[in-house]
Amino acid sequence: MLNRIVATTIAAVASITGFACSQTAPQVDADGKDLAVKWKDASMYAMEAKALDGSDAKLAQYEGKVALVVNVASQCGLTPQYTALQGLADRFRDKGLVVIGIPSGDFGGQEFDSAQEIREFCDAQYNVTFPLLEKSGVKAGKAQSPIFEFLGTKTGELPGWNFGKYVVSRDGKRAVFFSSMTKPDDAKVIAAIEKMLAEESASAKAATSGETKETAPGAATAPGAATAPTSPSTSPSTPSAPK
Repeated sequence: MLNRIVATTIAAVASITGFACSQTAPQVDADGKDLAVKWKDASMYAMEAKALDGSDAKLAQYEGKVALVVNVASQCGLTPQYTALQGLADRFRDKGLVVIGIPSGDFGGQEFDSAQEIREFCDAQYNVTFPLLEKSGVKAGKAQSPIFEFLGTKTGELPGWNFGKYVVSRDGKRAVFFSSMTKPDDAKVIAAIEKMLAEESASAKAATSGETKETAPGAATAPGAATAPTSPSTSPSTPSAPK
């Protein structure tokens, strides 16, 4: 109980001051490798992850969508942001948005230990229907989820508290970061989501290009359109006039 009071107090201070709501992401890993090089051509959707229940959750299933990735926590002063996150998931689902929550206890130990507790809390308190991945590390280091290493490298920023947000492009290669204190339904977040939703996915472009190539050579003549006269070189031969 005391730990929760302390953690809530820290959250309140962070809410007022904005302190530690984001941090600069390192550009080298623990082994000294250049992260910009490591993730240069990578896509978040090529990663494999675990769902909250421990089952495999390949992020490839979301390729072509825009993702809003959030490090969530059940016992934080910012936990009510779940309401707005679910609202965005419902509002933009049909347009191609997926909200992905990644529970973490990195900040103030404000997440439950077990997946069952997290699931029951989210269901009972906020009726969360968007996907939740397994509890993971957010801070840089050996315990950090590759997802946050990737997103931190791409944006230069990591969450400094619970409920940091990344809007990720349809191809999974670009992202925009918003700190914990920026509400999910803030105009800036919505603008970033709508901008990326407006971008055509690479797979859609390829499909459209393929359809164009297939239909162009044999395009049907529109009804009522004039037909070009037959070229003399291809017209049937006619007998010569008698001399």
